[in-house]
Amino acid sequence: MVTGLVFHWWALLCLTATCNVLLWAGAGRALYRQREALDLEAFATRRMQFLLCAGYVFGCAYRSLLPVYDVPRIVLVDSWLSSVIVGRTVATIAEMCFAAQWALMARELARTTGSRQAARVGAAVLPAIALAEVASWFSVLTTANIGHVIEESIWGGCALALAATFFKLRSRCDAALRRRLVAWSVAGALYASYMFLVDVPMYWSRWISDEASGRGYFGVLEGAADAASRWIVSHHWHDWRSEVFWMSAYFSAAVWISIALVHAPVPRRPVSRPA
Repeated sequence: MVTGLVFHWWALLCLTATCNVLLWAGAGRALYRQREALDLEAFATRRMQFLLCAGYVFGCAYRSLLPVYDVPRIVLVDSWLSSVIVGRTVATIAEMCFAAQWALMARELARTTGSRQAARVGAAVLPAIALAEVASWFSVLTTANIGHVIEESIWGGCALALAATFFKLRSRCDAALRRRLVAWSVAGALYASYMFLVDVPMYWSRWISDEASGRGYFGVLEGAADAASRWIVSHHWHDWRSEVFWMSAYFSAAVWISIALVHAPVPRRPVSRPA
């Protein structure tokens, strides 16, 4: 039985996941009520945002119910559904959906503002995040943290590129979207700062420590078998405390941003000059 601090944290994750699913459903109802007020292209874009958001919302809900600390194979619930291989697969799908939402937003801005910068960023986000997922899988399977260094660096770089693009284009959009672009720019800058000042150094220090101790790593195939069949159940705070902050923020604030993208204001100020 899960008790103490870990139980309270897990209960908060589960409650948040439930609220997020309800928020997503409410966003869908609101979107379809607004259908007549949107042109066909704008509605199609927001419907795609809604579907991509589903992948992220339900992926994060799954991972909230069955938390996994990938590299040491630590789980909270003793089930094959908690296995690292299942959890990482769910995470990959969810994160690609989230990245696709941002790529879609950047491309919509590119169409309406004529910004080549937005078009380039929109085209680059998905391939970049796909590479980040490959790096993440490498770390998860082999247990070598260098892959996480690469993964988090790519995520931080994409956030900076999107933030810079949105901030640059703010003056080309109406007031409602301008406020949203500024908010996204600030959020992107804060996220990138966390990645480069906290996450990347943390994984780098773990990698250096493992290398200094001469730690052995799994091969990819050996690691896949291990990740699919071995999990260590722990309800101890000291095993989870390094994961609490990022999981809590990732499964709450990031999901709320994903839902908000469904109702992003339609860009309504096209210009002819490129960025």
